[in-house]
Amino acid sequence: MKILLFMMLAIFITNCAPTITVAAPDKPIEINLNVKIDHNIKVKVDKELDSVMKENEDIF
Repeated sequence: MKILLFMMLAIFITNCAPTITVAAPDKPIEINLNVKIDHNIKVKVDKELDSVMKENEDIF
């Protein structure tokens, strides 16, 4: 009787064991990077410097 009870307990314990499976996905992982980069550069020039640049345009 004890052997039968032990066997039933062993079968019960092995059937209730949790299983963990790790599998790769069927489709590849897709990462969408829709990024818009907008640059605004503002340059302030002093009036004196502006006049010097107009007089000597060949400097630059």
